[in-house]
Amino acid sequence: MPADGRKKQDRKDSQLIIRISKADRDAFVDLCETLDTSAAREIRRFIRDFTLSHQGAPDESGAAQDITEKEPKPWPKKRKSKSSKKK
Repeated sequence: MPADGRKKQDRKDSQLIIRISKADRDAFVDLCETLDTSAAREIRRFIRDFTLSHQGAPDESGAAQDITEKEPKPWPKKRKSKSSKKK
């Protein structure tokens, strides 16, 4: 098992590259910092919620999709950022 305690299958092993305007990106990253979270964490949360909410939705042919994967694990608790610690 890896030193950090996570199972190998839980590791992130893929990327999704998107193109957005610099203004949208900067506003999103700034808001995430204000909320003490990361942009990547919030995008992963959106993708997970989106896919879960659309399970069983009809596909283009009108047939319901068969999504048999197990339900994802709950999100880990947020870690305190180093910058938020008082000196």
